[in-house]
Amino acid sequence: MEFPEDLLYTREHTWARQEEDGRVVIGVTEFVQRELGEISYVELPREGEKVSQMEVIGSVESLRGVTEIYSPLSGTVMEVNELLLDDPTVINDDPYGEGWIAVVELEDPSELDRLMDAWDYQALIERELEGFSLEDDEEE
Repeated sequence: MEFPEDLLYTREHTWARQEEDGRVVIGVTEFVQRELGEISYVELPREGEKVSQMEVIGSVESLRGVTEIYSPLSGTVMEVNELLLDDPTVINDDPYGEGWIAVVELEDPSELDRLMDAWDYQALIERELEGFSLEDDEEE
């Protein structure tokens, strides 16, 4: 499993990458797409929508279930990845590249400090894989 070092992560398995222009690209992690299997549907946020850190902004769905997408940061959605509406499996093929979810104009840069780096996120995943999967968590 990949844990790109240029990304920041949440416990809810979303990632954030700050661009040079200050905007932040967000998406779901490889862990989510592996747990769900082939993604059949993606609900995206709306462009222009204000989002808050850790607010649900959409979802990804497969035969195994639905997982909510949480915004890792507060701001305004500037762009969504409309490619996913026609082909949601792009997330399975490239969760950290072409499978991005949205671009957010960052409201509070200090929120970046609340996210995990790749090493901390990898440790979280290792603990989760030792104890249970997303499917097990949904059954409880």
